Amino acid sequence: MKFDIVVDEDAKHELAQLKAFTQRKIAQAIDDQLTDEPDKGSKNRKVLKDVPADFEFEPPLWELRVGEYRVFYEVDRDRNQVQIRAIRRKPKDKRTKDILK
Repeated sequence: MKFDIVVDEDAKHELAQLKAFTQRKIAQAIDDQLTDEPDKGSKNRKVLKDVPADFEFEPPLWELRVGEYRVFYEVDRDRNQVQIRAIRRKPKDKRTKDILK
């Protein structure tokens, strides 16, 4: 079953700040990885436990890795919906919780 992707305004703004090539790469990864089974862990997807964030979300919060970027999202199975909450760059010297503040 396909999930609808809904992108928060803040996440749209974060995405718009990136270069066009990076925007396309992230958008393609979202489409490829989150429309089917978005809450199934994989090499590039994992659930985050007890991670505080500077945006509202309904736990659990999920992370999709796209190169040096991370897409943070939640899944609503009842509504078949993925809510993209944030898109952030994660430098190698930072931890996930560092970029969520």
